[in-house]
Amino acid sequence: MTEEVMIRIAVTAAYIILAPFLGGLLSGLERKLSARMQGRRGPSVFQSFYDVKKLFSKNLQVVNGAQIFIMGSYAFFIVFTGALLFAGWDLLLVFFTLTTAAMFLVAAASCTHSPYSTIGANREMVQMMSYEPMVLLTAVGFYLATGSFDVAEIVKADQMAILKLPGCFIGFMFILTIKLRKSPFDISCSHHAHQEIVKGITTEMSGPCLGLMEISEWYEKVFLFAMIGLFFISSNPLSIIAVVVMCSLAFFLEVLIDNTSARLTWDRMLYSSWTVTLLLGGVNILLLELFK
Repeated sequence: MTEEVMIRIAVTAAYIILAPFLGGLLSGLERKLSARMQGRRGPSVFQSFYDVKKLFSKNLQVVNGAQIFIMGSYAFFIVFTGALLFAGWDLLLVFFTLTTAAMFLVAAASCTHSPYSTIGANREMVQMMSYEPMVLLTAVGFYLATGSFDVAEIVKADQMAILKLPGCFIGFMFILTIKLRKSPFDISCSHHAHQEIVKGITTEMSGPCLGLMEISEWYEKVFLFAMIGLFFISSNPLSIIAVVVMCSLAFFLEVLIDNTSARLTWDRMLYSSWTVTLLLGGVNILLLELFK
């Protein structure tokens, strides 16, 4: 076993073990920062862990027996997606696996036959239609900028990918708000029950099932910010500083947007995301192809 393979295994294992702790802390910091923006003190940064612990202490109650299996599949593919990224595998495979996970979430919400969760599932599919084109253009952009789809090769590049992919980066930041289900794009699932579809895709989830959903979101959150870092990582060790700084700024910006924006309708979300994808991502890819 070569040294490179051992490093990949170690990094992947570190992600699987540490990501839920880091994701939980990010969720706690997010709630704390949101409270400060609203003039409140806010809960402890560890409150997310307390909430999940309480969820797993409750009895398992599901409307449809298949829901827990589907949610388990969703959690598996979310973890698997991050593991592929940190193991340095093909970026297209990473994104296709992420899409597979999203489809399991839609199925988990739909199988309950609740009108609220079904509407949430339908809106989740609209969200997928909104961000998937930009996700694919991002993968293509990394290939044109670095000459490879492999994450292991991208991180070894001589210069940061952001220097060639500014449009793709801004576009990815735009869809990041959709992926994190933050306002103004929280149309399928809201952290607040006082809306027209109650809790959307999580309406019929409770106890351990909802706890599994929360942990999966922690894993996904770490994965998404790792993708932000991929734009700034290079063979230069000092690029790690840029990764930390930009991920921190992206995190703050997402919380700020969530607290200062009203929810859009699904059609405006779709039109705006496709417009950004075409104007920023599409033009960026076209220029890379023309001047390579």
